[in-house]
Amino acid sequence: MKKIKVAIVGLGNCASSLVQGIEFYKNTNNKTGLINEIIGDYKVSDIEIVAVFDVDKRKVGKDISEAIFSEPNCTKKFSDVPHKNIIVSKGHVLDGVSASMKDYFIVDDNQQNSDVVEILKNSGAEIVICYLPVGSSKAARFYAECALEASAGFINAIPEFICSNKGWINKFKEKGLPCAGDDVKSQVGATILHRVITRLIQDRGFKINNTYQLNIGGNTDFRNMLDEGRLESKRISKTQAVISNLDEGDSISTRIGPSDFVSHLKDNKVCYINVKGTQFGDVPFELDLKLSVEDSPNSAGCIVDVIRYMKVALEKGISGSLEEVSAYYFKSPVIQMREEVAKSKLNSL
Repeated sequence: MKKIKVAIVGLGNCASSLVQGIEFYKNTNNKTGLINEIIGDYKVSDIEIVAVFDVDKRKVGKDISEAIFSEPNCTKKFSDVPHKNIIVSKGHVLDGVSASMKDYFIVDDNQQNSDVVEILKNSGAEIVICYLPVGSSKAARFYAECALEASAGFINAIPEFICSNKGWINKFKEKGLPCAGDDVKSQVGATILHRVITRLIQDRGFKINNTYQLNIGGNTDFRNMLDEGRLESKRISKTQAVISNLDEGDSISTRIGPSDFVSHLKDNKVCYINVKGTQFGDVPFELDLKLSVEDSPNSAGCIVDVIRYMKVALEKGISGSLEEVSAYYFKSPVIQMREEVAKSKLNSL
């Protein structure tokens, strides 16, 4: 079976879980945790990482098998990864490292930036995944342009509005390339739970007056988002993902987004969801829910599907936004769909 050649931008916790997951499902018959065992003709083990970019000197120059476990990564190790002979290349910082994170991401200015397009072309990368920190507006768009120039599909896992932007969609369509995003929606995470629960409440005839979702964690993502200036797109993405799924969602008082960094939680994410409203007879009701889950594997479980759907799209000559893929697996797709609708459409791809 032909491999799916993938390049990663940003070798953080989510990338670590993705790389570990490829090895895990290659070496076991245990299919627990997969949404789809096979997509097209492809298994998770058919994904091959061929190029990696990061800016932290503790990762640059190392083999990916070592770099995914280097600080400041802190997600759980659930699989050994053998030496891959894939060396982490120095990426372009741009706005990928905020002033508040300069003590967390250690950048060596003496390390020369790589020629991203040349590396992508030489590696044969068919797909580029953007895993940059939240708030990396310029950097995310730089790598999207690199993907276009290298004739690779683009998966945007972060809350920068690229693959949901019609201008960018047209750029990929003109090049005959697919894109999917924006802002990955974890398998069973805060956003999908909030969407499903609030939609269920409305479908069963209750009225929602207000709702909030608070998230805390101890990984670099939460540390980065202490800077409220980098958080705007994340709040928009998470909020729209929920209220767009509701009748008259704009009229419901809502507060959704990361709320604090707790270092000892590491990659564990704790989410609190509250919904208040009225039921039969205009009697009040209140729902409280807590979710505690390892954040990065929760994301990787979706990305392994998106990669394979994009490979199928490349084989079929489908270009521009993969609307059904984006609607099912991302918070901010170009077209929002209810999960059951998106999944039904995915089955026809």
